[in-house]
Amino acid sequence: MRVCLASTSPARLMLLRQAGIEPEARSPRVDEEAVIAEVEAAEARRLPAPEHVLLLARRKAADVAHRLRAEEPDFDGFVIGGDSMFALGDEILGKPYTPDAATARWRGMRGRTGVLHSGHSVFRLSPGAEPQEAHAVAEASVTFAADVDDDEIAAYVATGEPLLVAGAFTVDSLGGAFIERVDGDPSTVVGMSLSTVRRLVRELGGSWTDLWNRS
Repeated sequence: MRVCLASTSPARLMLLRQAGIEPEARSPRVDEEAVIAEVEAAEARRLPAPEHVLLLARRKAADVAHRLRAEEPDFDGFVIGGDSMFALGDEILGKPYTPDAATARWRGMRGRTGVLHSGHSVFRLSPGAEPQEAHAVAEASVTFAADVDDDEIAAYVATGEPLLVAGAFTVDSLGGAFIERVDGDPSTVVGMSLSTVRRLVRELGGSWTDLWNRS
C-alpha cells in the first residue's frame, strides 16, 4: 500500500517516519494566498482558522492526487495533505518570516495560551476507481511559559527556527523548552495529527498498520 505526502514539510515527513511510514513526497502546486483570497472574496467573509486550514489541506491533497492519477494510473494507496495555523485570541498568526516579527510575536505570546488548528485531507486512490476523500480538522491548545525573558527570545529568534513555522514556535525542537503545556494530540502541534490521519484512513477502508513500511 503506497503513501504519498502532499507536502514538503520536514515536520510532517518526520512524523510519518516516526510512525513507521516512509512516504513518497510531492510538492503541491497550490497558490495558498490566491486560493484563500478567491474564496473569501466569493463568500464576502474572512474564513475562520478551521475552514482556512481545511480548505488548503484539501486543495493540496487534491492537486497531488489528480496528478498521480494522470501520471501513475496504477497508483494504489493514500495521498495525505495538511495545513496548519495558530490562533492567539482573535489573531491568526502565520509564519513571521523576519526576526523583528518573530521577536514581537514571542513577546506577545509568553504566558498566554493559543490554539493550533491543523487541517487534514486524505485521498484513497485505486486503479480504475474514482478517488475517495475524507477530511477533518484537529486542534490543540498551547500554553507558553510566562517567564521567557527577552534574552531567551533573542537567542531563539537568532537560530532562525521560528521564522518559517506557523505561530513562530516548535514543540519538538528548540522551542519546546518554552512551552509549558499542550492539550490535545501533541503531533497536531508538530504539523499533523497522526490519530486524525489514522481515523481518516480507516474511514476510507484502509488499515493504518498496512501503511507501515519502515523496518
